[in-house]
Amino acid sequence: MRLVCRKDPSRRELFRFAVLCRGITLLLQALFNLLVPDHAADAFSPPRLSEAGFCDAILERLLGGLSRWDAEHFLFIAEHGYVYEHNWAFFPLFPLSLRAAADTVLWPLQGLLCLRSRLLLSAALLNTLFSVLATGALYELSCAVLRCGRRAFLAALLFCLTPANVFMAAAYSESMFALLVFGALWQLEKGRCWTSSLLFSTATGVRSNGLINSGFLIYSQTKHFASQLQAEAGTGAKPRHTAWQTLGLAASLLVMSSSVFLPFALFQFWAYLRFCSPSGSPVVPGPLLQLAVRKGYRVTALEGVEPPWCSWNFPVVYTYIQDVYWNVGFLRYFTLKQIPNFLLAAPVIMLSSWAAGWYIRANAWHCLTLGLVRRKTTGAKGEASGKPVAGFCSPDVFVYVVHATALLVFGTFCMHVQVLTRLLSSSSPALYWFFAELLHDHEPLLQNRGLSMWDGAPHSAEPSLGNCRSRNPVLLLLGHWQETGTLTKCILGYVLSYWLLGLVLHCNFFPWT
Repeated sequence: MRLVCRKDPSRRELFRFAVLCRGITLLLQALFNLLVPDHAADAFSPPRLSEAGFCDAILERLLGGLSRWDAEHFLFIAEHGYVYEHNWAFFPLFPLSLRAAADTVLWPLQGLLCLRSRLLLSAALLNTLFSVLATGALYELSCAVLRCGRRAFLAALLFCLTPANVFMAAAYSESMFALLVFGALWQLEKGRCWTSSLLFSTATGVRSNGLINSGFLIYSQTKHFASQLQAEAGTGAKPRHTAWQTLGLAASLLVMSSSVFLPFALFQFWAYLRFCSPSGSPVVPGPLLQLAVRKGYRVTALEGVEPPWCSWNFPVVYTYIQDVYWNVGFLRYFTLKQIPNFLLAAPVIMLSSWAAGWYIRANAWHCLTLGLVRRKTTGAKGEASGKPVAGFCSPDVFVYVVHATALLVFGTFCMHVQVLTRLLSSSSPALYWFFAELLHDHEPLLQNRGLSMWDGAPHSAEPSLGNCRSRNPVLLLLGHWQETGTLTKCILGYVLSYWLLGLVLHCNFFPWT
């Protein structure tokens, strides 16, 4: 199956579509930023320490919509470092990448653009690159897990139209995180556990929710260990060296999990050294100090008074910031004034819940045994005949559904709920696989041989898609919009409406996901 996906000409079509979508996103954000007046939001807005020239003003006109809300934090950190306490909620790898690109690749432009402008341009270029590469990584991962090139292609195309599209283009860390996570999962599916753990570890340096990805490594090793035991039991032979195998499993799990947690721990330790045992006061420009006084920001190691979290048994600044600055906690967001945000997140909550329920109904035994007990027949879509199940109901999808459901539950009850859309869209492939399954199996145009973009492809679990796969089924569905089914209209309508609304609202300082 992997050879079919690799030789398929759809990869070129996929990258063309990804670049097209990112280009349209950049053009639309510039257009909406020019036409729609900015909302006067109470957001982080530090003073500019360098004078803006003519080229800086033009760049701000063209890409200013990419620097809204949290993007300002990333750009500020890349320019000035971690000056304020609440800056430490944003992990360092993405702003370090912006600074590296601004100081190297864009260094020839320093005579035309100030540092902040070069950082903003770096964010636009890097996120375009990261999101396109993430599309390719998702396609390879989908081929390996779904065992169906058609569904894999559809899932990757839908990722290009993700409802969190604006965050994939803006100066946010979602694109970089998606690339690292999808790449790590792909390597894990290929059996390269240590390469996967390295990528997962790097992802933790980008976003805090990278910590949960250690579950993939733990599950993969545990499943492999259970398979070995069942294989030995199947031969009737007495298991040998079980104790040593168990110790080896425990050691590998400990090392891999530690590697994923290490960037988070080092980042918190760095914050502890800066705030709780300062060896010297950093030089902070006067305008930034004035902003701290005016807004009540705590400046790193300058006040001489330790913040409360320094006296905790486990001094974690990230937890403190989420609690004190943004009121993040269990059920704290369940208030009447947050009803609009719950409505904003309602589509992704319902779709993710539907996907989890769909999978559980199709694989009840597999879910009850956590996928660790092999079964000769499951009665699902031809698996009883010895053929592997293809698509979203494949047993290999189990751990991805668990991961997406864990993010869904935690995000709904313990986070700002509107963030769920971009959290799931950049962290889990499960939602794109579910969309692809629905379109592949229930869209009449994909079953109609007269209009199908799969012409010439045999209907099998591993289709040989031939040259026809170089055509884009999403564009063809949009071109035959009136003829598509209701379900297709809902799926494509959801992703496209959130794409456009996100560009209009987010790029002009209106609240969004």
